[in-house]
Amino acid sequence: MATRRRSRVRPFPRASRTGRNPRQRRDRRPTRDVILDVAERRFAERGYAAVSVREIAAEAGLRNQASLYHHFRSKQALYEAVLARGLEPVLALVAESRAAGGLAQWETFIDRLVVYLAEHPHLPRLIQRAALADRRYLPSAVPRLLRPLYDEGITVLGGGSWPAADLPHLAAALYVLIFGYFANAGLFQAVTRQDLCSPRAVARQRRFLRSLLARVLGPGGVAAAG
Repeated sequence: MATRRRSRVRPFPRASRTGRNPRQRRDRRPTRDVILDVAERRFAERGYAAVSVREIAAEAGLRNQASLYHHFRSKQALYEAVLARGLEPVLALVAESRAAGGLAQWETFIDRLVVYLAEHPHLPRLIQRAALADRRYLPSAVPRLLRPLYDEGITVLGGGSWPAADLPHLAAALYVLIFGYFANAGLFQAVTRQDLCSPRAVARQRRFLRSLLARVLGPGGVAAAG
């Protein structure tokens, strides 16, 4: 007599007691870092006003927004922490360039900065949004966070041959060349169908910047010739 095989019914997966999905629970990084990563991308994509604490908390795998407030006291505090975290390594690179002899170390500085921005593609867009739109909602926080980078950059550029009155214009031009490349990569890709963030494109951008800045900032450069 044939033995009937019992069909095994798989039980439904148990709901997580934490309210997180399995993919999110596998992320072993500190919760604060996960929140900052999510917030950086959200703020860069949509701006301060269009992003809610609730959606950041949900994407970070938290039970509710109250859990997020355990790490950051407010949405503004979270935004400031995101921006400060991204800017601190950039400020450190600029300071190291000045300590190492100012513009004499610009090639190493440019290489390291471009690599950092390529690894953190949301940061240039976040800074761009902070300057264009988010400062309306955070009129004191945005200048307070960005001003140290500007001041340090002006100090480094002051070691070259450019007149002091031209330094703010030079700083603005360099910002567009370096940060604007990544901030507007999506627009360029939509128009040309070329990926500016591919490893090959980033390497080409590094070579271009070294060549350009040698003419602009080096001895006998544009300022000296003008």
